[in-house]
Amino acid sequence: MKTKYLMTASALTLGGAGIILTFIPEEILTSCGLEATKPLQLLVQIIGALYFGFGMLNWMTKSSLIGGIYNRPVAVANFTHFLIAGLALIKGLFTNPDLPGIVWIAGIIYGVFALSFGLILFRHPISDPKPE
Repeated sequence: MKTKYLMTASALTLGGAGIILTFIPEEILTSCGLEATKPLQLLVQIIGALYFGFGMLNWMTKSSLIGGIYNRPVAVANFTHFLIAGLALIKGLFTNPDLPGIVWIAGIIYGVFALSFGLILFRHPISDPKPE
């Protein structure tokens, strides 16, 4: 399985979310219907830094062979993140279906990434054929 496109997509998704959460936490909290207190804004910015850092990790490893035993920590970290967050989003959507549409979109995106990284983690990589 070629992982370059998946790693690029996850890097751009996580990096973009990280930038948004870091630089406009008050607007994000307000749009979610939460009071934008200073401690909550700080927490959102810290989460944004986490997302951006994870996006950078994926960006830097996008050209590497990933799967099986190759770059296993990167595959495990991505799979774990997307699976746990995806399950949390799905649980939240089933218990409260009135959540905004962006939460539904995030749940779908997380589910696709979790499935993709699960395939990468538990299958052996197929390297690109060498040009002759």
